[in-house]
Amino acid sequence: MRTAYKVRAYPTPEQAAVLTRTFGCVRLVWNKVLAWRQARYHTEGRKTSYAQTDRYLTELKRDAEHGFLYEVSSVPLQQVLRHQYAAFVNFFAGRARYPRFKSRSGKQSATYTRSAFRWRDGRLHLGKMDGPLEFVWSWPHIDPAAINPTTVTVSRDPDGRWYVSIAADTRSDDSTRGDDEQFSPPLHAVGVDMGVKDFVVTSDGDRIANPRFLERKARSLARYQRRMARKQRGSNNRAKAKTKIARAHRKVRNARADFLHRTSTRLVRDNDVIVIEDLAVKNMIRNRSLAKAISDCGWREFRRMLEYKAARCGRHLIAVDRWYPSTKTCSGCGYVLEELSLSTRHWTCPGCRSRHDRDINAAKNILAAGLAVSACEGGVRHAGSSGVQPPVKQEPQRATAGIPVLRRGE
Repeated sequence: MRTAYKVRAYPTPEQAAVLTRTFGCVRLVWNKVLAWRQARYHTEGRKTSYAQTDRYLTELKRDAEHGFLYEVSSVPLQQVLRHQYAAFVNFFAGRARYPRFKSRSGKQSATYTRSAFRWRDGRLHLGKMDGPLEFVWSWPHIDPAAINPTTVTVSRDPDGRWYVSIAADTRSDDSTRGDDEQFSPPLHAVGVDMGVKDFVVTSDGDRIANPRFLERKARSLARYQRRMARKQRGSNNRAKAKTKIARAHRKVRNARADFLHRTSTRLVRDNDVIVIEDLAVKNMIRNRSLAKAISDCGWREFRRMLEYKAARCGRHLIAVDRWYPSTKTCSGCGYVLEELSLSTRHWTCPGCRSRHDRDINAAKNILAAGLAVSACEGGVRHAGSSGVQPPVKQEPQRATAGIPVLRRGE
């Protein structure tokens, strides 16, 4: 399994100058190759392969105007070509947007492979740089000297903070695994319904409120943005105001990530089987009324955390079909409502007269649907596979058999 450790870095002024120069060259190569690729496609109608971009980079270096590219390590420049090629592959496969040009005001990064760095006794030595790059290791139960990094990515956020992401291959019996990855199986399954008001509602009746980190910082962000708008473009005061905005966004981002990590770890620790809904977040944020609130939740990142933590800890994650009417279905008898407005938080089943909480009922149905799929296929279905098929008719109808509800100990 591939694991990445992101740590805070503290380069010296000389190292910061080398890294800043490397970031500029990386950004230049990305933009030059992207512009050449676009021009070649529009004039000749041809696609560009990785080998062709590699030859173009060689010609770019030989140009006297770009001779400064030899002053930095060549490995990050080669990695730019690989990243851009992968970006176009993902774009044509429908998995990502069209690659865009990089700006000097955004996040800067450079990736080094094994031929461009040395890792000795837990210390990092980068190419074209004197002395090791100092960083703070945040995992006391993991010895940094015991890991074997394959790639290292140095980045700088818009607020000026430096980070190093160390990617390494780990095994299931590796000593670098953390204590939080060695949970004893609780033999319990849970259905999870994600929402805006309550971030998570489980089939057990537990609720985790949505902290709304961006909403709480909205007034401060608006004030900082008004101050920056009054500053003259290109001035130092505008740069300082822009740094304050970036710092405020960083605090929101870190607080949200911490909340998602704690919530996902709690679910993985306490449950052996976790059933979630396959939400189409990309389509849901097209709703102008809820786009900001949905984006602030971080549902996609939460699912990603559940996926890798479940795989690492031996848990099972099941994703049911997004069209399954979990909210409109009675978890007791299976009756399906024709309509259920978003403002209706409680409803009574016309079939069995059971009183339901909207979110808890949906979580119970999600759990039952996930267990039904896994039972039909003779095993547990992992995330990434399709779940329950959508019903053919959406009219109110009475189910011939009730939906089973898993209880503790069963």
